[in-house]
Amino acid sequence: MLCTIDLGLVHHVHMRKKGRQTKPMKPQRAPGTYRATFLRQWREHRHLTLEKAASRIGEITAESLSYSQLSRIERGEQPYSQAILEAAADAYGTDPASILMRNPKDPDAIWSIWDQAQPGQRRTIVEVAKTILKTGT
Repeated sequence: MLCTIDLGLVHHVHMRKKGRQTKPMKPQRAPGTYRATFLRQWREHRHLTLEKAASRIGEITAESLSYSQLSRIERGEQPYSQAILEAAADAYGTDPASILMRNPKDPDAIWSIWDQAQPGQRRTIVEVAKTILKTGT
């Protein structure tokens, strides 16, 4: 009986040549699988085009960043560096953590409500939140 093998499914150990050591290959990320961010939402929230945002980020980092690179980063097809993340935060008037965790277009999110509140209202929001956490109601 003739047996065929799909070489794409054979483990690297079985493909070693006698006497030759090989290292397992690191899995490659599929396009669009880098960690999601809210870069695009923040850029749009600030009414910036890809071209203008890439230019601002490039000026802050003193590195060239094309609008197509920024677009790929926004779509998760290209990784970003800490320098790009921090420069984008500066360009968009926010902080790096917000770019990673906050969608500025979500009007019901607590941070959106917080951003709209006046200082006196913020104190009240904090006190109400503390009460809810203590009492559960």
